[in-house]
Amino acid sequence: MLRPLLTALILAAAPAGAQQVAFGGMSADASAPVEVAADNLAVNQADGSAVFTGNVVIGQGQMRLAADSVTVEYADSGQSRIRSLHAKGKVTLVSGEDAAEAAEAIYEVESGNVTLTGDVVLTQGQNVLTGNRMTVSLTDGTAQVEGRVRTILQPGNN
Repeated sequence: MLRPLLTALILAAAPAGAQQVAFGGMSADASAPVEVAADNLAVNQADGSAVFTGNVVIGQGQMRLAADSVTVEYADSGQSRIRSLHAKGKVTLVSGEDAAEAAEAIYEVESGNVTLTGDVVLTQGQNVLTGNRMTVSLTDGTAQVEGRVRTILQPGNN
């Protein structure tokens, strides 16, 4: 179900700053398994990280994150629990019918927060919202967009 961008109407009066919007049509389960697919994998035992490159696609519940490369940081040396994912290059985040694009993204798995930076574009149906930085809470399905926020709202859309 597409969530409306009704609160985005304020943007005309506030072109810079922050804007709270709905994201994903549903909240995600941050405790769900994280599935990663990529062309290549390099593991660094010394710092407890893994780097996936080439057509990286990460899934967790209804959320999908795609990028050129993703660095996975583990919470412990046994590499059994993921702390964060740092995606770079042509980052796309999809949840429900909402999609966001950016240059980079950091997903903090335990908190369920995804921070996208660099020419962020959020698309919800025909509505488009842009900014420099967007923080998405997958636990409650909200997002906050900051830095020269702009929007295009299509009349008659819910």
